[in-house]
Amino acid sequence: MDFSWSMVAAGALVGCMVGLTGMGGGALMTPLMVTVFGVNPTQAIGSDLATSVLMKPFGAAVHQKAGTVRWDVVRWLLPTGVPAAFCGAFLLQFLGEGEELQSRVKIVIGAALLLAVTGMLARMWLDRRRAGRDGTAAEDAHVPVRPGATLLIGLVGGLVVGMTSVGSGSLIIVMLMLVHPRLKANHLVGTDLVQAIPIVAAAAAGHFIVGDASLGLAAVLLLGAIPGVLVGAVLSTRAPGGVLRWVLAIILLATGLSLVHVPEAVIVPATALLAGYAVVSSRPRRPRPGTEPAEPAETAEPAETAETAPEAVGEPTGGPTADGIGRASARRQV
Repeated sequence: MDFSWSMVAAGALVGCMVGLTGMGGGALMTPLMVTVFGVNPTQAIGSDLATSVLMKPFGAAVHQKAGTVRWDVVRWLLPTGVPAAFCGAFLLQFLGEGEELQSRVKIVIGAALLLAVTGMLARMWLDRRRAGRDGTAAEDAHVPVRPGATLLIGLVGGLVVGMTSVGSGSLIIVMLMLVHPRLKANHLVGTDLVQAIPIVAAAAAGHFIVGDASLGLAAVLLLGAIPGVLVGAVLSTRAPGGVLRWVLAIILLATGLSLVHVPEAVIVPATALLAGYAVVSSRPRRPRPGTEPAEPAETAEPAETAETAPEAVGEPTGGPTADGIGRASARRQV
């Protein structure tokens, strides 16, 4: 793979998006290489996985240091996720050979992108639903893990990642949210980033064995991706992450429909409809009647304290007897 500044810029763009939103690595990098740079789909999948192996640990290290990784959930994801991701590379070989294989892989990638968009929309809907509840009382960092369902998530997610490089940051986290709806958001993200490292590594190993991955292409992408993800992580506390997720969803919808050979007459109105929905749903919600912030309750507490203060300060604590002794003592002084 010849050095290309445009490829470095593409890696930086994708890395920045991953740092900002936690999503979009494989879902954006693979179709970008296929549609913009003309890389054949199987090589794009393998090279993207090799890039992600070295990009994911940066975000995972931050969450590990913050203590927002549920290692028990990770342990139940990996027994099925790692072998499924490894086998995904070999399953691609059953789709055919040569041009037939590349054409069918494009369709598989497009279907995975549409599935990723569905997952992203589901995640945003779940986030809005959580925000509509009373504060964060419904969230818990210590919800019990569900072993059977988590093993199934690893199996499905690992297979999709191994076949398409899509899903480690967009599908698995949504499935985790559905199975563990009360798990805190930052623990979901940290857990997802950690589990993605071995699953993506297993998928990359499978593609290296098959011969689909290009180390040269991965190295060029990493020149931009690593600084991009660091910059994105720094900007994530200042940039409107919700807006960026909507932009990513719109791009992935258009790309996914294109890869599955949907005509432009359908792609244009579909993306326009999603963009319009994004604008409407991104508007700040008006508070419902009777759901104003509980400021009066806070101002009422000092009043209650004032009512009880005389009893605590001005009156003896000995009851009626002590009160009578106090009055008698006052008369003697007079």
